[in-house]
Amino acid sequence: MPTEIRTGTSLLTLVNVFHTTPERQQQLIDVLMTATARAMSRQPGFVSANVHASRDGLRVVNYAQWESVEAFEAMQADPACQAEMKKVLELTRPDVHFYDVISTTHPPS
Repeated sequence: MPTEIRTGTSLLTLVNVFHTTPERQQQLIDVLMTATARAMSRQPGFVSANVHASRDGLRVVNYAQWESVEAFEAMQADPACQAEMKKVLELTRPDVHFYDVISTTHPPS
């Protein structure tokens, strides 16, 4: 399912900010994308993940959606996911928070 940002869903929205350096930003992006493809995306309840790179090279943001908190927590307990996250933790520490989509705005049609 592609990412669809809309209000009124029961999806868990995860915004994870990773601090990095311009020299390591691409490496972090590669590790996150590989971890998502190999492990996270294969977990029950995974909806989508989107990786954003700050133009100054100092941050990478992962905007992800899961069907529930329970699905996200089950992913964190999975050994394959833990192994992939270990690679991320060698580069940075995540600052993860859960959100609900409250509002979206689009150009008038």
